[in-house]
Amino acid sequence: MQSTMMQRGSSAKVGVNKKAGAMSVARPAAPSRRSALTVRAQAVAAPTISNEMVDKCVNAIRFLAIDAVNKSNSGHPGMPMGCAPMGYVLWAEAMRYNPKNPKWFNRDRFVLSAGHGSMFQYSMLHLAGYDSVSMDDIKSFRQWGSNTPGHPENFVTLGCEVTTGPLGQGICNAVGMAVAEAHLAARFNKPDVPAIVDHYTYCIMGDGCMMEGVSNEASSLAGHWGLGKLIALYDDNKISIDGHTEISFTEDVATRYEALGWHVITVPNGNTDYDSLRNAIAEAKKVTDKPTLLKVSTLIGYGSPNKADSHDVHGAALGAEETAATRANLKWEFKEFEVPEDVYTVFRGAIAKGADEEAKWEADCQTYKAKYPTEYAEFTQLISGELPADWEKTLPTFSMEDKPLATRQNSQSMLNLLAPTLPGLIGGSADLAPSNLTLMKMFGDFQKGQYAERNLRFGVREHGMGAICNGIALHGSGLIPYCATFFIFTDYMRGAMRVSALSEAGVIYIMTHDSIGLGEDGPTHQPIEHLSSFRAMPDILMMRPAGGNEVSGAYKAGVLNRTRPTCIALSRQGMPNLPNTSIEGTMKGAYTIMGGDETPDVILIGTGSELELAYGAAEELVKEGKKVRVVSMPCMELFEEQSAQYKESVLPIGVTARVSVEAGTSFGWHKYLGFGGKHIGIDTFGASAPAPTLYQKFGITQAAVVQAAKDVMA
Repeated sequence: MQSTMMQRGSSAKVGVNKKAGAMSVARPAAPSRRSALTVRAQAVAAPTISNEMVDKCVNAIRFLAIDAVNKSNSGHPGMPMGCAPMGYVLWAEAMRYNPKNPKWFNRDRFVLSAGHGSMFQYSMLHLAGYDSVSMDDIKSFRQWGSNTPGHPENFVTLGCEVTTGPLGQGICNAVGMAVAEAHLAARFNKPDVPAIVDHYTYCIMGDGCMMEGVSNEASSLAGHWGLGKLIALYDDNKISIDGHTEISFTEDVATRYEALGWHVITVPNGNTDYDSLRNAIAEAKKVTDKPTLLKVSTLIGYGSPNKADSHDVHGAALGAEETAATRANLKWEFKEFEVPEDVYTVFRGAIAKGADEEAKWEADCQTYKAKYPTEYAEFTQLISGELPADWEKTLPTFSMEDKPLATRQNSQSMLNLLAPTLPGLIGGSADLAPSNLTLMKMFGDFQKGQYAERNLRFGVREHGMGAICNGIALHGSGLIPYCATFFIFTDYMRGAMRVSALSEAGVIYIMTHDSIGLGEDGPTHQPIEHLSSFRAMPDILMMRPAGGNEVSGAYKAGVLNRTRPTCIALSRQGMPNLPNTSIEGTMKGAYTIMGGDETPDVILIGTGSELELAYGAAEELVKEGKKVRVVSMPCMELFEEQSAQYKESVLPIGVTARVSVEAGTSFGWHKYLGFGGKHIGIDTFGASAPAPTLYQKFGITQAAVVQAAKDVMA
């Protein structure tokens, strides 16, 4: 059901009189009734300060953004100016948080999906008393080394939950955070003691977020899952960089979200009608079986006499003249970067309030602990971020006598062995679970009303899946999210994977069908450049294990790396467990599995399913009297992190005869091969045929490795 928080005909009349250089604002009539809700202690309470004081607080938000963007001569002032009333109602009245302990577990989460409006978030953090954003930081907006970068970055600014900027990603992160809250609440809350997991996720998204397809993927899942603790506020200002959205975006967003299973509330006047915002949030909390979208109509650049309601205020500084006009129009008599003390007093009431809320939660935890000590021990271990003791002993090892398996089958074993040991492991596939082999068999599906389960069914939504997993990882509750699809379809989720790497989100990406070895599906499904492209991406581990021992090693690396993502490329075809492959070697990124006792004539380097070709070629060459070293290189990034001494022990600089073999592009391999080395791989698209035929036709064979080795030794 869509509801409107104002009486018919009571919308604010806001217009820009450019001739007069002033904006006239008529305050709307009060709503016909006030909701008397007591949904948790966090429901929006009736304000105890005057509307004039609220106006002052709202304008403080606006002018911090205006002044910071002016000083840097870079940024987006329009969104903070338009969203300032939402900021006030959320941060001063609705949200529960502790500015002096930004990582308090049971805080409400806030995500600014419209990340270009970052000065909105920095203004709120500063006003609320977060130590991470001082006035000097506000003045250093978008400067080198500042705590206030151009877009919110969780790894820079304490209080920013996620990294946003690529539009649509933030609302997906918010869905992931709401998933984490619902899951942990279902697992740990008990009916006879106070809830220890009980918080909301708020998100402000803009027209650009609404246009990006990834937001619809995640919003569809949020509606399907019925995430009642998710409240998204849509800044419906009808302006994008190109101009008014009517040139490209005319759909009925409210009707679309109703169809997605959301509760939709329309707030016609988000500029001055604070009561409608309060009531909308209160009504949203009353609906517990659906996420809520608040469609809030705002005026971008509100208060600017000549630039409001235009793209001119979206992404450029107002400038001195228009800033002066805006100050006069909004009757803001304070200097640049000046915040009145009574404004600080209002916002920084959150410090004492947050400390009290946290103390109450700590007391509730002790009540819970007394009655449920086992569950509480698991809960505290989980949210501490510490891994269970000796968890890695769960990882199996393999010998040549073990049956050759596809590494996706080894991966299935790892997941199901680790699931009982790692209580935070949660994840799923983009409608490919039977192929990716990613179901944890001892658990059911996370569904509406079944939030304690740990298998996530993402459907065919790769991009949304990755971004949701980022939100789960950055929820800060010790959950270890994984997600899966065919390796080729990382093309659909690369944006989310890049944000994983940038924002230090330890997602494990399980990518099967990693080469032309998948066979008959053909070039649309056969990765070629993908390994190299992820190796080129900073701060992500790209792992391609060969056999069961290296799959165990890849999972060990993925679980241990809680502040960077791990992508594991897995085969469809079987491969043997070669001698000397190991978990320990895998953790070093590259290691010698044959011929390590003497200086070799040639070094053969392989990964994944092609390591077997390197090993077989070495055996042939040894019979011919050659000294051959075989190196497995499952992860270039981990190898680069080793000491110079170790790297020299594996790839001696004096041995220039080198061959690499990998069923992918040669791009990037010459770092290890030098100009004289050779790569056996594929630099064209694949084809549709059985895998053995493809390997023969594209020349990725043991014989080709042998010949290349002879060529480089000549």
